[in-house]
Parts: sequence; structure tokens; C-alpha cells
Amino acid sequence: MEAFESDATRQIAVLGAPIDIGASQRGTLMGPAALRTAGLLTLLEGLGFDVRDHGDLAIGEVAELDDAAPGNARHYREIQRWTRALSESAYGLARSGATPIFLGGDHTLSMGSVNGMARHWRESGRELFVIWLDAHAASNTPATTITGNMHGMSAAFLCGEPGLEYLLGKDLRAPIEPDRLELFGIRSIDRLEKDLLRQRRINIVDMRAIDEFGVSVLIRRVIDKVRARNGVLHVSFDVDFLDPSLAPGVGTTVPGGATYREAHLVMEMLHDSRLVGSLDIVELNPFLDERGRTARTAVELTGSLFGQQITDRPTPSNAIEPGE
Repeated sequence: MEAFESDATRQIAVLGAPIDIGASQRGTLMGPAALRTAGLLTLLEGLGFDVRDHGDLAIGEVAELDDAAPGNARHYREIQRWTRALSESAYGLARSGATPIFLGGDHTLSMGSVNGMARHWRESGRELFVIWLDAHAASNTPATTITGNMHGMSAAFLCGEPGLEYLLGKDLRAPIEPDRLELFGIRSIDRLEKDLLRQRRINIVDMRAIDEFGVSVLIRRVIDKVRARNGVLHVSFDVDFLDPSLAPGVGTTVPGGATYREAHLVMEMLHDSRLVGSLDIVELNPFLDERGRTARTAVELTGSLFGQQITDRPTPSNAIEPGE
């Protein structure tokens, strides 16, 4: 699979995951519909992609498992069903050759989407890297969490941290090494969570670093690292990565987030890298939004990630594609 460039891979597969039980604030289950209403599919089609909307995932037919649920993971059983369904769907979409976009829904959806993508790329002999655009590190475990909300455990699960070992049941798990997780735009970390991140030596770009060095330098470091290892990037875009003045439609706003231009530059440079193979858009809560402003901004940023630009600007000649 090659992202964005060749005729064979101008297909985008869109899948909604209307889940909101992983967060404390309900309402993100309306996120997929809001992103579609804000024109996501029309924008991507206008960029020349063959967009196939697979609708919203449902878990009514997913069997419930009987493992012992962790004591401090709220709604574990239902999130387990979502994770298993999303992992299998992500794996299938990746194998189809399309570029998957997963519409959330809260950030627990990444437990399934990233696992499925990592499984596909592992079978293809490639490493999957994850750039986590978020105000929060999402690296708690049932043993460290304060709230028990599982959207705050997503990144930890992806890196194979203990506490959620049986979330996928007997389904294949493909954890990523901690050095393949890039936390970007972070400005809220719990104390025990910080200890874990330090022990695992996970790379964190907080807003202080962005203020001091600028997003272009820092995102280039991520791109160069992935390229040096012939890797593929999954972008997990939480809309609270943005400053609340731009994106009020989230349940976990944290002041001091990325500006409009910083966010677009991140997406533009990721597009130019030709390393991106999949995308999550998560934590959009239309119930808290202001006349669809957050949804429209998320759609505009997705456009930049997929090549929308003001002027014709050539992609750097040294860029590679995931299929090369």
C-alpha cells in the first residue's frame, strides 16, 4: 500500500466508530456524522480520491468475552467489543490497498485501529509508527489512572503496557515498541503517567518545545526517524491537539494548544513525507461545538494531510512512499 500518490492507491476507506463510553463526557458518538456533514468526503473526492464510505461500525454481533475485567477500567467489556471489531476492520481495510480513515468517537478507537494497521504492516515487513497529536499522553494503565476512563489508556495499550492484556481476547495483537510512539502537542500528563513515560523513554513534544523550536523542526525529526527505518506512519489526530479557541467541540479542552497555522503545517509536512498510511480523527463532540466550527476545522486539516494546498508546490523529491 502506498499513501496518496499512485493511481492504484488513490482509494480512501472511511469507517465511523461511534463510541463515547471511553470518555467522561458523552457525545463523541455523533462525531462521525458531524465530520461527514462538514464535508469530509466531498473534500477528499475533490482532491481526486476514490472515497468509499463503509458507514459506521456496529458491535451488536460481537460476542462478549469472559476474561476477568480490570478493576479500574470503566466500560471495559463494551470497549473490548469495540476494540476487537475495529482491529479486524482496520486489518481488512489495510489489506484492501486503500488508505483507511477512522472517524471517532473517543480515543479508545485507536486501540483497535492502530492494532489492525500494525498487524498489517508487520506482515508486510514494515514497522508502524504512530504520531499522537493530542493534548494528553493517553498513557495511563488501570493501575495508574485517576478516572478509570479508558480513552486515557489508549497509547499505553498500543505499547503493550500491562493491565489490558486480554482486551483483544484471542485476536492477534501487534503492539508497537515505545520508540515508535511520538507524542506531539502534549500539555496534560498525570504524575504516574509521567513516570511511566520517562521509564519507557517515549518521545514527547510538548507545547514548550513547539514554542521554542517550532513545529517544522520537530515534525521533521519525526519524519526523518520514520524514513530512516523504512517505516509507515499512522496519524492519530485528537481535535484537542488544537487550542480550544479553534476547537471548542471537545470534552477535555486544555488551553495553549496548536494554532491554526501550526496544525496545518504539521499536516502539510506529513503529506509531503508520503509516509502516512492511515488516520484517526477522534474526540470531536458536536454537542459541545459552536455551529460545527470544530468539525469544519478538522475537515480542513484532513484536507492538508491529503494534499490540499493554496499554490502548486512540488512534493520533495527525496520523499518515499509506504509501498516502496
